[in-house]
Amino acid sequence: MTETITSRTVRPPAAPALGGLGLFTVLLGAALPLIDFFIVNVALPTIGSDLHASEAVLELVVSGYGLAYAVLLVLGGRLGDLFGRRRFFLGGMAAFGLTSLACGLAPSAGTLVAARIAQGAAAAAMLPQVLATIQAATQGPRRAKAMGLYGATAGLSMIAGQILGGILVAADIAGTGWRAVFLLNVPVVLAGLVLAARAVPETRSQRPEPVDGPGTVLLGAALLALLAPLTEGRSAGWPLWTWLSLAAFGPLAVAFWAVERRADRLGRTPLVPPSLFALVSLRRGLVIILPLSIGFSGFMFVVAVALQRGAGLGPVPAGLALAPMAAVFFLVSLAGPRLVARWGTRVVPAGAVLQGLGVGLIALTAWRSWPDLGLVQLLPGAAVAGAGQAMQLPILFRIVLSEVEPARAGVGGGVMITTQQSALTLGVATLGTLFLSLAPGMGMRDALVTTLLVQLAGVLLTGLLSLRLPRGIG
Repeated sequence: MTETITSRTVRPPAAPALGGLGLFTVLLGAALPLIDFFIVNVALPTIGSDLHASEAVLELVVSGYGLAYAVLLVLGGRLGDLFGRRRFFLGGMAAFGLTSLACGLAPSAGTLVAARIAQGAAAAAMLPQVLATIQAATQGPRRAKAMGLYGATAGLSMIAGQILGGILVAADIAGTGWRAVFLLNVPVVLAGLVLAARAVPETRSQRPEPVDGPGTVLLGAALLALLAPLTEGRSAGWPLWTWLSLAAFGPLAVAFWAVERRADRLGRTPLVPPSLFALVSLRRGLVIILPLSIGFSGFMFVVAVALQRGAGLGPVPAGLALAPMAAVFFLVSLAGPRLVARWGTRVVPAGAVLQGLGVGLIALTAWRSWPDLGLVQLLPGAAVAGAGQAMQLPILFRIVLSEVEPARAGVGGGVMITTQQSALTLGVATLGTLFLSLAPGMGMRDALVTTLLVQLAGVLLTGLLSLRLPRGIG
């Protein structure tokens, strides 16, 4: 009898399972923040006209959200590990709905900027719990399928956000105009909260550690020092603070890494454990996600501006011009697990080749057909580029987290999403600034083609880097 009792007491509890409805719910939570990063691109002209906002303030509507989102993601992942991922997912989703309502009802540009910053913070609490829950509550083929669907959702959301924004602004539902791009989140969030309460299991780290205060402050300061001047510098005329901020980034990053290494050596759990980067798949995958995401977000921003201001398209045609990219991305993403099972990580450099061909086709079309651009003209290039992106991004997400143990799922997901979100913000800041700086002197067409060629160089870089990925995926 004693042996029976002992054997039962030492048996580890079964891991909570994430069912189909639960997976749908967390993927819905993953889609919302990414849609809202891009959904405002085509709504900015209408927002500026309605709220009498300057270009600098409109850039804050985009960058304020992105900055808060990027700076707080790793902290959101750690807090979910500590206090429960389902709890933080529910709290983050509820806050996202409330801040979306505040954005939609904003009476002034300043109020909208403040609400967008709060919305970014809410997204940072919600999104890391998605990947952490998938890592902790699925195994084997189910985890591979769930990660593939996460990657497909992430990529599709970024493209669909821009398309949806154009449709909602043009539809002017009940006279709400641009406000509908934010108010639409409210009923979606309410439905998501009901589903999450029923279908998402609670998971947390088995060895919870307190929050790393010094590391959190230094990481936040370093990211702000880098991203704030890059997103606001051009519109502000590059004042002294932007250069001082950029100069401070290096020392802050070094100080952050030193504090994290010291915490690791003393047996504490730092915000970003340096030992995490000993995982080859994570380290090399993150290096590829960085230029891939910079190019992607820069492309989306530049194309939206060029089609509306240069080619004279309205919000709906400008958004729908990228519909083939979204459709092909989704379909190819679904085939991702089968492609990886057959060819391993060689799918990623093949995707870079396809994406490069697609971007090249778009650049050639813009050169020959300007300003006659639209859905039909951009379809071949957009479709090929979408296929190439689908063969990279979802698979890279899976590669990065393939060796991360479930106890570190929150921090691992937070690091990956922070890298991606910082890169998305950098893409708008760098490629967007390049395009807007070239356009007055070169004209819209030449500025667009030049920016696309710069992105093409970035695609070549991702292709070369992907040759160093491990062959298999755990």
